[in-house]
Amino acid sequence: MNERILISGASIAGLTLAYWLTRYGLRPTVVERAPGLRAGGNGVDVRDQAVDVVDRMGLLPRVRAAAADVRGMKFVDARDRAVARIDTTDPGGIEIMRGDLVALLHEQAAVEYLFGDSVRHLEQDADGVTVTFDHAGTRRFDLVIGADGMHSTVRSLAFGPEERFVRFKDHYFAFADADASLAEDRWVTMHNTPGKMAGLYRSGNHAQAKAYFIFRSAPLSYDVRDVEEHKRLVGQAFAGETSWRVQELLGAALADPGFYFDALSQVRMDSWSAGRVALVGDAAWCASPASGAGAELALVGAYRLAGELAAAGGDHRIAFPAYDTGHRPLVRKKQRIGPNVRLMVPRTSGGRWLRDTFARLPLMRMTGAVERMARPRLQALPDYAPVL
Repeated sequence: MNERILISGASIAGLTLAYWLTRYGLRPTVVERAPGLRAGGNGVDVRDQAVDVVDRMGLLPRVRAAAADVRGMKFVDARDRAVARIDTTDPGGIEIMRGDLVALLHEQAAVEYLFGDSVRHLEQDADGVTVTFDHAGTRRFDLVIGADGMHSTVRSLAFGPEERFVRFKDHYFAFADADASLAEDRWVTMHNTPGKMAGLYRSGNHAQAKAYFIFRSAPLSYDVRDVEEHKRLVGQAFAGETSWRVQELLGAALADPGFYFDALSQVRMDSWSAGRVALVGDAAWCASPASGAGAELALVGAYRLAGELAAAGGDHRIAFPAYDTGHRPLVRKKQRIGPNVRLMVPRTSGGRWLRDTFARLPLMRMTGAVERMARPRLQALPDYAPVL
């Protein structure tokens, strides 16, 4: 019975996993590099099977109450005139700010936390895993789960270097706090120049707006944890953009301590486990922000991983392959991001004109509803019974 389980990352996946492991009688510990919960982040979608997961956790009413309430995307020209709108509302789903969802999950997951620390080294043997931390003393665990994002330390230690698994998708993105008065309430406002997008995300239930930046680029060399270097890269990319409110947004974003920057990438792996170590969330299958499925995959994947461990009586040799088999079809589907990036960031002025023209067609207003109707009905999530 593998009871002592280390989870690296107080993320959506990590906190969901901690809750379900505790519910099944296991003893998880969560280690998080940040000194506390990461309160920021963009809007994330809880839909389809993920709605069922938060409902089973008793969180659905609170998640609905905290919904971002965004109607759709609005594209504007240099004079801030709306040239097209796309309705993105989904009656069956919920959009919520990432920080709000993380706070709700943390309230549910009453486990041991090691904030301000990180895994430095892992050593597996027949009976468990010896874990060395940056600050805490060396400890033994039965299993280790990496829920530490696309740049996962656990994945690097147990599976190999990042470049073997991360696939760059030709763009970089950033977001930070912005003045809510600059954006229309309940809309994501976007302004494009060739190969770039600057925008504002304004939730109907939040006083704070978010500034967004995306730019097309060849691969860049930088430290993934150096925020000041990230700000310099985004500042350089948009230095010559003087139309609309780009410079106003850029100035506010670069002054925000919570500034976030990363590559638009996906994680592709043949297996999410190696011995007593497994991965969940973006560490295992990041579909990129363009998929809009990060929270959905994290919630469902964590639920399945905990459930398979419970059903197998903690035997990772049975549970890890079953988790992989059960969750991988949904991951494959969500990693097919299609035209999303071209829609948000046309490469040319002609491409932007085509996008805006198509978005104004009456048929486009029906696209979301048609897509939801054509969406294949997923099988109900399994009910896991612990075998203890």
